[in-house]
Amino acid sequence: MFLILFLTSFLSNAEVKYLDPAPTFSLKGHDDKTYNLKDYAGKIVILEWLNHGCPFVKKHYDSNNMQKLQKDLTTQGVVWLSIISSAPGKQGYSTPAEAAENKMTHGSAATAILIDADGKVGQSYGAMTTPHMFIINQKGLVAYQGAIDDTASTDPADIKNSKNYVSQVASELLKGKEPSVKNSKAYGCSVKY
Repeated sequence: MFLILFLTSFLSNAEVKYLDPAPTFSLKGHDDKTYNLKDYAGKIVILEWLNHGCPFVKKHYDSNNMQKLQKDLTTQGVVWLSIISSAPGKQGYSTPAEAAENKMTHGSAATAILIDADGKVGQSYGAMTTPHMFIINQKGLVAYQGAIDDTASTDPADIKNSKNYVSQVASELLKGKEPSVKNSKAYGCSVKY
């Protein structure tokens, strides 16, 4: 029994690495439309694991840090997909209608908020925290995975002195450069699979 639990735990936490092909997916969004990763071939795509009940997520949304970053990058042609992998009955779970309301309430500038209630997409990426960030380059390869920045705290005052990895890597990719940071240790609340 222990071996089965160990193997299940190991298999469910596969983590993508630098230059791995990004696992494809098709998920329903906040607007009831279906979003397929393949539709964004040739574009930079940012995946943000989201749970508005998490204090680490609140730090970045209540301060408007996340929305500003979303707006800055999407206006440059980057696709931003926020993904909710919370299971029904767990903190952060949302229906598409609830996600649409949250998108408006929080002023999200993400391209879409996607519902991954069975957790399959989150587990295929190895998303462990909210927020856990992934950047996919124009070739469909994982260019970065990890934390949004280098300060693992819930205090919004820390944002101004933090190094924002997502901004840095996306900017480098937009300029045709290799990312100077390829991964970091994600911080936040556990994804509520």
